Amino acid sequence: MVCVVSRTGRQFQRYNKGRRQVVGCIPYRLKISSDGTISDDFEVLVISSQKGHALMFPKGGWELDESVEEAASRESLEEAGVMGNVERQLGKWDFLSKSRGTFYEGLMFPMLVTEELDLWPEQHLRQRMWMKVDEAREACRDWWMKEALDVLVHRLSSSTSTKPMEEDKTIPLVSIF
Repeated sequence: MVCVVSRTGRQFQRYNKGRRQVVGCIPYRLKISSDGTISDDFEVLVISSQKGHALMFPKGGWELDESVEEAASRESLEEAGVMGNVERQLGKWDFLSKSRGTFYEGLMFPMLVTEELDLWPEQHLRQRMWMKVDEAREACRDWWMKEALDVLVHRLSSSTSTKPMEEDKTIPLVSIF
């Protein structure tokens, strides 16, 4: 077992034209039908904010010593306690931070969850909940995360989603520390 703690501080964070770059994932899983086959339906994992007043997808600062995919994987591990396959980027959004009053640049990725951990760094700070897509869209606080969810739904429901995504990456646990 590896002991992991969340990264803190902003001294090693990336910025683009003065905007802090944050990276996040929409963790998802495919539902298994009662007969044991994988259905076309899927669920997404939302987490509570640290103060517990809002629901969102895992996200946080992209640091200088990691790739964007590694940052997305790390945030999902730290905040939601899940690991999986980080897939092709959903998009990039500029948004206003409610707490800081400054603009950020947010990059979002889908993550097909392969493991849900019992212990993770922020388990005492956050709650995690699997939801149907429509429930998650309604519950999610941030407009830009809702848009990213819409992109994911479109991607997974399109006929091209049956083809393997060439840019999908599996980020091994050891590479994020």
